[in-house]
This record gives sequence, C-alpha cells and structure tokens, in this order.
Amino acid sequence: MTKPSMLSAKGDGVNIQLADWAGKGKNVISVHGLTANCRCWDVIAPAVVPKHRLLAVDLRGRGLSDKPETGYSEEHHLRDLTCVMDDLQLENAVLMGHSLGGYISMGFAARHPERVAGLILIDAGGDLSQAHWDKVTAAIKPAIDRLERSFPSVDAFLDLMKLAPFLQPWSDEIETYFRYDVVEDEGGVRSRIQPAHIREEVSNKRETGAAQYYSKLNCPVLILRATEGILTPDDILLPDHAVEKMMDAISKVRCVDITGTNHYSILFQPNSVRDREISAFLDL
Repeated sequence: MTKPSMLSAKGDGVNIQLADWAGKGKNVISVHGLTANCRCWDVIAPAVVPKHRLLAVDLRGRGLSDKPETGYSEEHHLRDLTCVMDDLQLENAVLMGHSLGGYISMGFAARHPERVAGLILIDAGGDLSQAHWDKVTAAIKPAIDRLERSFPSVDAFLDLMKLAPFLQPWSDEIETYFRYDVVEDEGGVRSRIQPAHIREEVSNKRETGAAQYYSKLNCPVLILRATEGILTPDDILLPDHAVEKMMDAISKVRCVDITGTNHYSILFQPNSVRDREISAFLDL
C-alpha cells in the first residue's frame, strides 16, 4: 500500500494536518475518533484508493494539527472542516467517520448537504442515553488513560499498546498509527494529545444529541456496525434500538453488521466485508 503524503490546510484559526492518498475519482474525507489520528485509516485506505482520493484529517488537538488551549467541540470541528474544504478547493466530498468522527461527519452532512455526496458511519451515529454513554466512557477509559502517561521510550510505549486485547493481532499499520501519536517529552515520550482537551471534548459530546441530524441527511448513508462490545456486551456503540432509530429517520440509509468486530477492530483489522461495502458505496 502506498504511503500517504502529508499536507496542511487552514482550519478555523488553526492549521489542520491531513494524510493524502492520491486517487482519481471522488474525494473522500475521513474523520477519526476521540483519541485517534489520521493514520488510523491506513488499513481501510486500500478500499478507497487509487480509484478515489482519501484525505484523512488530524482533528484539532490531535496528531500534527494545532492544539489550542480550548475549543474542542463538534461546533469547532464543523467549522474546521468547512475551512479545510474551502482551502483545498473541494466543492463536495464523501465523508467517512469512525466513532466521534462519525458524529462530526454526520453533523457536517446535516448542516452542509450541498457539500456532502455521501456519508459512511463506521460504528458511529447512534442517539445514546446518558446511561449508555456512561458504559461507553468506561470502555474507552484505557485509551484516554494512556494520554496521562509518559514512557521512557517509544518501544516501551509500544510494548504496552501491544498488550491491549482489542488491538490483536498487532500489525505494521497499528504500529505506524501509534508511532505517529507520540512526541518526545522530558526523559521519554508521551502522546501528542493533551488530556484536558479530551475531557473538554467528552463533556461537550454528551450534550450534543445525534437524532437532530437524522432527518436532515439527504445524501446516501452507509452504516457499518461492529457487533461486539469493547469490554463487555453492554458497551456496544450501536445497540439495536439505536440502529432502528437511525433506519427509521434517515431517508437513504443502509446498515451492514461487520460480524465479529468491536469498536476498534472494525477499523484496525483487515476485513473483506467492510472493504467491499465501502468500495461499492463509493462506486454508486
């Protein structure tokens, strides 16, 4: 798989870094999850390119994008995406988002329908109760906890990540993703992401309901759902009732269960069903 080139675009008062896999067809903008970065799309990229172009953003506060002290909410990300598309002179694109990135992509598609040719939601988009958000927050706590830690070396950091059961089997793509995430610190390395930024993001996300957007989605929508919970069966990101609500309210929608995957493996592990669904959707 060809490595992406890296480019910077203007967000809303910040510089946004992107990984750019060249392609000739549609522009696909992918948006990562809460504590992720643009290299989380390395495994999925072959389902998109070279038939289409894939542009993966580092959200503000992540990766090599700027990291202002505050400003971590869906509203800020929507303004950043608008500015990035303007700066790159993209009239419209297919948006593909995982986890938090799916909610951001859905919000953008609802507010700017003329700029979105299609929407792919990867284990994202459900209108969840506060009680269910509590379960999800508990499940992703290990991913957030690593942001608080410093490590003596990159290898020590990677050795810990390799123990995570939801990242098995380990691969070169996963290692690339985590190496991109770390920066040298006093006496070692740490994540580029500031924990305070993520706490602000989580607080704001819980106040932003998803159902308000469903009836405003005019483009074709593909939902790819992980069927397994992260730590327990109860912390699944798209429970049945949430999917049913989406299917009832979104006009042009298709949902495909990616059997045997969880919130992380649906993105980080090879999966022929997922890739086939993405490729077919982009060819519509």
